[in-house]
Amino acid sequence: MGRPAAFSFEGVEVSYDGSVAALSDVTLEIAAGEMLAIVGPSGAGKTTLLRLCNGSVRPTRGIVRVNGERLDRLGPADLRRTRASIGFIHQDLRLVPNLRVVQNVVAGRLGRMSLAGSLRAMLLLPRDLQREAYDLLDRVGIAAKLHERTDRLSGGERQRVAIARALAQDPAALLADEPVSSVDPARARDTVQLLTTISRERGLTLCVSLHNVDLARAYFPRLVGVRRGRVIIDARTAELSDRQFESLYRLAGEDHE
Repeated sequence: MGRPAAFSFEGVEVSYDGSVAALSDVTLEIAAGEMLAIVGPSGAGKTTLLRLCNGSVRPTRGIVRVNGERLDRLGPADLRRTRASIGFIHQDLRLVPNLRVVQNVVAGRLGRMSLAGSLRAMLLLPRDLQREAYDLLDRVGIAAKLHERTDRLSGGERQRVAIARALAQDPAALLADEPVSSVDPARARDTVQLLTTISRERGLTLCVSLHNVDLARAYFPRLVGVRRGRVIIDARTAELSDRQFESLYRLAGEDHE
């Protein structure tokens, strides 16, 4: 892994099918190695903001940079390399349920391989990749599940497989979209703690979208609040008041998915 990734947004807007903008006039800097949470109600634009970071969404206008490079000026091969360097943990996890855990974890490496190499890796599962998958699963606490079918795991265990798969990319940054929305409060806290601890250990940039403001305040030194597609809070967590958070959600009463 190289240096952690830095992200920059300059006057970014994202509109889908010419409708109301999902994001409007977003200007934001995320430093290399920084850990921040993006908070706000459903439909506020949190997921779109995360997806801009890895180029899976292109801005309608404005500029997005990763490590100083404009994503709109990258060719397909360079964009693929950039995306391969950014681990993304989706809200629905996007694991393949009928594959073994080891195969889902190894899939995290495929973005750095040729098509032929990817096929060989998934079919033959070379010993070095199996060992790497075991080590990553051990780090997230479920090494014993290496050869189990993924659809036989609990929700919390599947989350950890998704984290291990993202780490298999050897990423410069981790992006996590509502990673604790489907687990109980105790597992939610464990998951967020795991993400922040691993990111600190590896020196990764970490951006996590969360509904749970208490978790965000407990684990992240910087919070970005989004309402109706606009960034209305961007501050160190220690400087924010309860009243500011109440305003973020109260004023967004008409927001919906």
